[in-house]
Amino acid sequence: MIHLVFLIALYFLPSIIAGGRHLHERTAITLLNIFLGWTFIGWIIALIWAIVAPSPYIVYSRPPYPPYPPYYR
Repeated sequence: MIHLVFLIALYFLPSIIAGGRHLHERTAITLLNIFLGWTFIGWIIALIWAIVAPSPYIVYSRPPYPPYPPYYR
């Protein structure tokens, strides 16, 4: 049973990576993985796409950690 869970997680690894990196193309990567992942070439293409695609930038107006600099009016 645990082998089956491991194999399913390995099969969806490109989708997991794309979701974890919050890529805009994660839906396309997941569809490619589902429909062409069984060919292994499709799986490799989806994996490379998930790894190489630039992740979106997050811009903070203030740093996400304390201590914040004092705010003067």
